[in-house]
Amino acid sequence: MGEIESIFDENDGKYGVVRVCGELRNRGWPSNHKKVQRLMSKMGLKGKQPKVKYHSYIGTVGVVADDRLKRDFNAASPNEKWTTDVSEFALPWGKSYLSPILDMYARDIIAWDLSIHPNFEQTVRMLDEAFERHHDLEGLVFHSDQGWQYQMKQYGERLRGKGILQSMSRKGNCLDNSVMESFFGTMKNEMFYGHESEFQDFDSLYRAVADYIDYYNNRRIKKKTKWMPPSRFREASISSV
Repeated sequence: MGEIESIFDENDGKYGVVRVCGELRNRGWPSNHKKVQRLMSKMGLKGKQPKVKYHSYIGTVGVVADDRLKRDFNAASPNEKWTTDVSEFALPWGKSYLSPILDMYARDIIAWDLSIHPNFEQTVRMLDEAFERHHDLEGLVFHSDQGWQYQMKQYGERLRGKGILQSMSRKGNCLDNSVMESFFGTMKNEMFYGHESEFQDFDSLYRAVADYIDYYNNRRIKKKTKWMPPSRFREASISSV
């Protein structure tokens, strides 16, 4: 029970039964899902659950790309499939908007931008960061919903200039981009909901978002990445080539 509580506390109450089991295995402890669930319930330890998200769809305002993924979110290697979206943080002093890019292979966040204005300049900053870090992107499929910024001519041109294939979810089908939806739900429940009073201004929220994405990429384990943090899983895949 002490090891379970230690894992839960080290991750600030973010881990539920599945990740606690995974971390127990990483530490050499044989674990049974039902037993861990029973013990966590007895100790009053419960991981956080997702809530709702912001939508940027306002209708057809530009070019709508085909859905190239068809809900196939599996990738055989890094930089094969990316996805993006925008999520809103509402606080008493105003709203802020997070625009990240997630790689579907390791499910890591490879670029992001937080702004008080969900405008196209934010999207450009996000792309600039991604393209600065990753250069050979020919044939990459970049997926999004039908948000207005992804329909813009300039957006499509930026992708085509890198040899990237644009893909969009069908209208009104949130499951077509469930990978990004899942990240937003996880992030908000682990660092935002219940902590709103800690964010007194944009700078404090920005620092919390930066810290969380660093944690998510470099320390937070998941089954998809064989109970490794995404960054370690990505590195392992590259070194094995």
